[in-house]
Amino acid sequence: WWSGASRCRSPNFGPRPAGTAIDLVVLHSISLPPGVYGGDAIERLFTNRLDWDAHPYFGQIRGLQVSAHFVVRRDGAVVQFVDAGQRAWHAGRSQWQGRENCNDFSIGIELEGLEGQTFEPAQYAALVRLLAALARRYPICQVAGHEHVAPGRKQDPGPGFDWAGLKAWPGFPAALQIAV
Repeated sequence: WWSGASRCRSPNFGPRPAGTAIDLVVLHSISLPPGVYGGDAIERLFTNRLDWDAHPYFGQIRGLQVSAHFVVRRDGAVVQFVDAGQRAWHAGRSQWQGRENCNDFSIGIELEGLEGQTFEPAQYAALVRLLAALARRYPICQVAGHEHVAPGRKQDPGPGFDWAGLKAWPGFPAALQIAV
């Protein structure tokens, strides 16, 4: 658990395969309902407490049991849902550099936002702090988007995410490679 995040424990996780190195971070974007920021819908989704009837969109995701390790809010606040050493359920059917099932070897970070739209400077600053902390603890060497590990199926964080800006952000771990 990262000391820079508040905790909201999700039941949607499991063990990683024995001996698996955690060497990838997968970035996502999420807002519930789409385009609506703030509120507790993300926390409720990741803890299986979302009221499926509270919004018409929720009916489309009814029964979904997912999680990410972290969510970075629009204001830069970070919430952690799953111990980074455990396997969160964030990438789904995925592949990276010939390895299937990215959940096994990655840490999932959701940015509160909508694919195709821009993200806030506070989110980039918090993300860099989080990436630096994770890189000190795990042999992470690459950062990719959900769109890169599940092409054709997922499009997040999308064209509004500034990959070059992330890499240029002060404090970005020099050893990390950006997938794009």
